[in-house]
Amino acid sequence: MINIKNTLLLSWLFAFVGLSAQTLKIDDCYRMAREIFPLVKQYELIEKTKEFSIENAQKAYLPQIGVYAQATYQSEVTKIPLDFEALKPILGNNVPTIPEISKDQYKFYGDISYSLTGLVTNKNQSDLVKANAEVEKQKLEVELYKLRERINSLFFGILLIDEQITQTELVKKDIQSGIERAEVAVKNGVALRNTADNLKAELLKIKQRATELQATRKGYADMLSMFIGQKIDEHTVFEKPFQPTISSEINRPEIELFALQNRAFDLQNRLITNKNLPRLSLFLQGGFGKPALNMFSDNFDPYYLTGVRLSWNLSGLYTAKNERKQVATNQASIKLQQEIFLFNTNLALSQQRAEISKMQELITDDSEIIKLRENVKNATQTQLENGTATTNDYLIAVNAEAQARQNLILHEIQLIMYQYNVKTTTGN
Repeated sequence: MINIKNTLLLSWLFAFVGLSAQTLKIDDCYRMAREIFPLVKQYELIEKTKEFSIENAQKAYLPQIGVYAQATYQSEVTKIPLDFEALKPILGNNVPTIPEISKDQYKFYGDISYSLTGLVTNKNQSDLVKANAEVEKQKLEVELYKLRERINSLFFGILLIDEQITQTELVKKDIQSGIERAEVAVKNGVALRNTADNLKAELLKIKQRATELQATRKGYADMLSMFIGQKIDEHTVFEKPFQPTISSEINRPEIELFALQNRAFDLQNRLITNKNLPRLSLFLQGGFGKPALNMFSDNFDPYYLTGVRLSWNLSGLYTAKNERKQVATNQASIKLQQEIFLFNTNLALSQQRAEISKMQELITDDSEIIKLRENVKNATQTQLENGTATTNDYLIAVNAEAQARQNLILHEIQLIMYQYNVKTTTGN
């Protein structure tokens, strides 16, 4: 009855430990690393900059207001070449006089204009701001995507170490079993005392190996913990991922970046064309002048005028051709960068696929080698018990089987790692 209670208590204890142990998946590590990486904060800054720039661009839709003042002195003024002195005998003092216009003239006025053709240019300017913001965001995506390579290295490194630790425990059990059999042989007088001592020394070496593996695992876990912002301890379970589906299509963030950059250059070309077109606008001008609109009045008078204004700044045509050439050069540079990126990516994929094929062949051979090594170990263990084999013979057999199993574990994890590397390289 007591044994049953103890068994149930241990079962509940192990169940509790299993439930409380943290489990990590590689996809969760990708997500958490992205969420806490400091570069993510740059998204908010880019968005704010875009909003300010678009708001400024949209203010160009508002009427443009200007205040001006002008004072001039003219070398000549308008005169009417009529002489009314001949009419003085007839009209007497009623002879009309034409006022002389002052050579010093003054004007103070305000001008309000609303561009009718600038609506297209302003829209292009806003579109370009949005396109440049998308380019900057995609550059961040490219940098953040590089986290996957680091996560892959750490995650699969820990998986490999965990499997090696498990295998070490199995080797310890085999050696402990050998010690027990050797002690039986010593008691029966068919083996010497140092037979068991050799095995005990080897057991201590295996324990040292386990300690080294635990320390290495902690180092990997601490680095991964910094990336994902979550505590990882010796109880954390790393879930071995399934073999992913591999696609040959390249969907890396860099491809989207190249496309967005080309779109921004297209908008620049459109903006160069639109900003050098004639401008048509409505305007209203009002103020005070001496003279005002009545040029024969030598007083400060108010005035206003309104209408339609057509203007064309031809100075922009001086640089338009070179600006287009510069945009074309930038587009050619982006195209070259894309070709280089695709070449390097396909080269990396070719190497990774070759590694995958190699690992698949090695795994097939590993399974057969393990069977053979296990048969040899079991036979040697029986011989050790009967005194027909030495401890060295047994250790050689145990280590050979352990090495075969470690090779299988290594190759299986490397296979999945290479498959995930292909997945990361293609962006799928």
